[in-house]
Amino acid sequence: MTKNKRLVYIALLAAQAVVISLLERAIPFPFAFAPGAKLGLANIITCISLYTLSTKDAFMIVCIRLVLATLLGGTISTFMYSAAGAILSFGGMWLVKKLGPKRVSIIGVSTTGGILHNVGQLVIASWIAGSWSVMLYLPVLSFIGILSGIAVGIAANYLIKNVQTLRTFNKTKEPIQN
Repeated sequence: MTKNKRLVYIALLAAQAVVISLLERAIPFPFAFAPGAKLGLANIITCISLYTLSTKDAFMIVCIRLVLATLLGGTISTFMYSAAGAILSFGGMWLVKKLGPKRVSIIGVSTTGGILHNVGQLVIASWIAGSWSVMLYLPVLSFIGILSGIAVGIAANYLIKNVQTLRTFNKTKEPIQN
């Protein structure tokens, strides 16, 4: 892939991630029993970038999404929560992906990201509140994270398998599992 194609591809993925983040922010809380829980649909783009770009480029997309989504409608506190969740989530997804496609599918990678995103956010909430009792909310958010991670993983898997452009950019050439 040429440098220009790579930059355009990164820009397109980052733009899609920002738009998805903003659209998701506009949706009222989908989980009445878990205030603040979101579906994490922008992680579809994170999964796609993990499987089609280098780690550095995939992380750059996550950072661009964080900054632009905050500038276009967030606050410093939303940035802190999102950054902690996104960075921990990305690191976990990257590590689990390293196990290889025979051990963990993209759905497992995405589910790891969903759970770790919630852990990162609750660590920041605990730090702000000055109490670890906020972590008692983790089981509820983990359940939501698992369900969301599975849905996001299925969507990312489908897109990578069925969108010709994404298959062209698949740098790993790893088979994507069902």
